[in-house]
Amino acid sequence: MVLHERLEPVYANVVERNRGENEFHQAVHEVLESIGPVIEKHPEYAEQKIIERICEPERQITFRVPWEDDRGEVHINRGFRVEFNSALGPYKGGLRFHPSVYQGTVKFLGFEQIFKNALTGLPIGGGKGGADFDPKGRSDREVMRFCQSFMTELHRHLGEYTDVPAGDIGVGGREIGYLFGQYKRITNRYESGVLTGKHLSFGGARVRTEATGYGCAYFVREMLAARGRSFNGMQVVVSGSGNVACYAMEKVHQLGGTVVACSDSSGYVYDENGIDVELVKRLKEVERARIGDYVEHRPAAKFVADRSIWEVPCQVALPSATQNELDAADAAQLIASGCIAVGEGANMPTTPDAVRMFQEAGVAFGPGKAANAAGVATSALEMQQNASRDSWSFEFTEQRLEQIMKDIHARCYATADEYGMAGNYVAGANINGFTNVADAMLRLGLI
Repeated sequence: MVLHERLEPVYANVVERNRGENEFHQAVHEVLESIGPVIEKHPEYAEQKIIERICEPERQITFRVPWEDDRGEVHINRGFRVEFNSALGPYKGGLRFHPSVYQGTVKFLGFEQIFKNALTGLPIGGGKGGADFDPKGRSDREVMRFCQSFMTELHRHLGEYTDVPAGDIGVGGREIGYLFGQYKRITNRYESGVLTGKHLSFGGARVRTEATGYGCAYFVREMLAARGRSFNGMQVVVSGSGNVACYAMEKVHQLGGTVVACSDSSGYVYDENGIDVELVKRLKEVERARIGDYVEHRPAAKFVADRSIWEVPCQVALPSATQNELDAADAAQLIASGCIAVGEGANMPTTPDAVRMFQEAGVAFGPGKAANAAGVATSALEMQQNASRDSWSFEFTEQRLEQIMKDIHARCYATADEYGMAGNYVAGANINGFTNVADAMLRLGLI
């Protein structure tokens, strides 16, 4: 899509200043595509260089992480934290531990986080972090030593009113516990609100584990309802089999849909009777097994190795694995099979070409910054509980979460309609998130 003439030089400058960071370029272009009409209506955003300021992180931190494995061998990894924008509140966003992590990954995720957090309506800014460390195959002691080394450097940049990380790929409850323990040890402060995704025994929030998956299902339910449909009778395909995928599947089943396929990096399983979510959880979370082992327990199911899960016919697709996993060829297959709605459970899992194909075909498409905002929304609810020294029930927290997702859908839908792009959730999410941040930046002055 062609950018507005006032935004073309902005994007060119982003590419020039951030060479080789292709995911970041993609994320910026996707937002700039949507906000041309906003610049026409609010020229002050361009005059005050709001877009340029949003595209440049307020702070980027890169550091060495030395640690020792169980054999006494020393390893050196690289840690990152990008504190992107704090116009609406303290930086908020997860930490990702994965060998693929580099500065461009963290910047793309942090940029997306700005607008995702703004959509929640809660007072949180955008940031992201991580390291090129792979926790897979490492012992608990090795992971602990890595986390302690990582936090030894990062702690000086954190605080409940400054920057509040959470988990992401490779960073679950175990890692958050080790990170918080080291933060507490170094600072001599029991500052519960400095990390979210904590265990319930030391300040965690109920529903945080389920939040992103549940929220994605809620958002898609609202998209379907806007078209006079529901999950009842729908066949659903969910890529991935991690935390987000499992709880998206669980909530889809509760809402009346049937998830018939899920996946991991080795392939996918198809179960026409409906995926046994508890079995998938046990295989992935307890036994650390591959998704192919599912068929040993459910012989009627079928495992397909090294093929795209999007070849499975469905009415609803929830890409919930990783970025750019669903391309134009996959989109064509889904459209041909009768898919009517797509909700991104992962961050930017659909390529730009695929997004355009869905929109041109009239498929309801929920972008990640809206559809998977429930995770960070529940993290903000955890911050509220920590600040008030309170703990809410599962039912109360889920009610809050469900209402937040309904409100996000309503704002995206209304904003797209306001700017003459009815039903375009990508535009609605980008414009609403952007204007929330831009208005705050104007009022805060040149900072």
